[in-house]
Amino acid sequence: MAFEDLTFEVAAGEVLCVIGPSGCGKTTLLRVLDGLLPADAGEVLIDGRRVTGPSTDIAMVFQHFGLFPWKRLDQNIGYGLKLRGRPRAEIDRAVGHYARLVGLEGFERLYPYQLSGGMQQRAGLARALAVNPSVLLMDEPFGALDAQTRETLQEELLAILEREPKTMVFVTHSVDEAIGLGDRILLLGSRPGRVREILTVDIPRPRDLAALRADDRAIKLRLHIAAELRREAEARRAERV
Repeated sequence: MAFEDLTFEVAAGEVLCVIGPSGCGKTTLLRVLDGLLPADAGEVLIDGRRVTGPSTDIAMVFQHFGLFPWKRLDQNIGYGLKLRGRPRAEIDRAVGHYARLVGLEGFERLYPYQLSGGMQQRAGLARALAVNPSVLLMDEPFGALDAQTRETLQEELLAILEREPKTMVFVTHSVDEAIGLGDRILLLGSRPGRVREILTVDIPRPRDLAALRADDRAIKLRLHIAAELRREAEARRAERV
């Protein structure tokens, strides 16, 4: 059993960050929300409609980019729209818009192997945004990147959300990332995954990620989450003894 009594809501336009111990089911949760995995019990609702399979209302950005290596950047970004049978002119407009939005203008004719890891992740984000989903699911999208690139993309994501707000569920292992990006933080317990706590990030937007390191509200949240994760780890160790 992956989850136990796992119930939560995400408001329209809200960023809910999900954090918890390794193996607690964070990625599985996103796959259930996306309709890629059926739930054994319970249900997922979006605007009152039950999710029974993959939907055009939902898009996911994966940790390892998920780009097609044989397609150019513009073809990768426009792939979802092409699958939906959108006209060529509409696809071209969307590709141009979202390439500019994520800072990839001028690189549209390159292939993934010609791009850095950060650029590939920008491309994955642009591809997800291009289909204009109601819900954006992010599975540790910056986890494989170096610290500097990761912070740059966090700042760029915040700027994108200011211009084009999205309902987002963002899985991360980073407490600082959850505080910097989230409106609320869902803290999961060890497997089976369950809600330990839902915390409100009472820090107004727009946010300065560098300034957050010294913000008393962020420090208090950081210490609280770290203590909860430590208690969870200690409880797991005690069970194994």
